[in-house]
Formats: sequence, structure tokens, C-alpha cells
Amino acid sequence: MNSLISRSNLFDDFFRDVAPGFYVKPLHGDPLPSPAQIKVDIKETDGNYTVHAEVPGVSKDDINVSLDGNVVTLHAEVKQQDSSGADEKVLRSERYFGAVSRSFQLPQDIDQTQAKAKYDNGVLTLTLPKKQASGGAQRLTID
Repeated sequence: MNSLISRSNLFDDFFRDVAPGFYVKPLHGDPLPSPAQIKVDIKETDGNYTVHAEVPGVSKDDINVSLDGNVVTLHAEVKQQDSSGADEKVLRSERYFGAVSRSFQLPQDIDQTQAKAKYDNGVLTLTLPKKQASGGAQRLTID
């Protein structure tokens, strides 16, 4: 319920709404997606978690997923090469380049040896099996 408007968004909105043709942003002026813009859906079954993450426009080779206990980290890097000929100039480019990452914690540890990842049409699907409990607490005998 945060109703604060950031300063950069206020001016961007003003120039976009009032004078869209007058104000031209500099090349690569659009910001990278914030971590909250990597949208994820997480579902739980008895044996595993399924994560669907939207990572459009990224090659599967530029996506890195790391698992540490019950923490999942998604890291994506977008690479952009400017290609313009000698007889043309770029007036506006809304594509971005850079890296973005997001981490979140699951309720239970993940079995890293059985985890699987699949990337199709801009959606990364992770199948993360839950780590089996070690049988609960164990009582130690005191010598």
C-alpha cells in the first residue's frame, strides 16, 4: 500500500503523457527491470515446488539459477549489441541491457541433486523436489 511516487517516474509520466513526441529519451534510457518485475508463480505439492518465472528476451545461456538450502536465486543477463549502419542514426532504443536477479526463500530445503530447470517461450520452469527429512530429532547418549 505504498502510495509514494518516485521522482523519476513522476517526470517520466509527465513527459510521456503531456508531450510524447517532444521529449525523446536518450539511447538505452529505459531502466532495467527491478527484481519485482521478474514475475514468479510458486506452487507446492507433497513432493516438490514448481516455480514459473517470466524472463522474456533472455537467452537460456544467460540465465543462472542457484539453490542454497531453501533459497532460490534467479539471475538473468541481457546483452545488446548496437547495430546501425553508416547512413542511419538511432533516434530511440527501448531495449535494455544489463543484469537483474531475484532471490526468494521456500518453506523447506530443496534436494539439489533432483532439481530440474526448463526454459520455453520466455518462461523458466523450475521443478524443485523437497529434501526428505532426516527422520526428526535424534537423542544422543551421554557417556
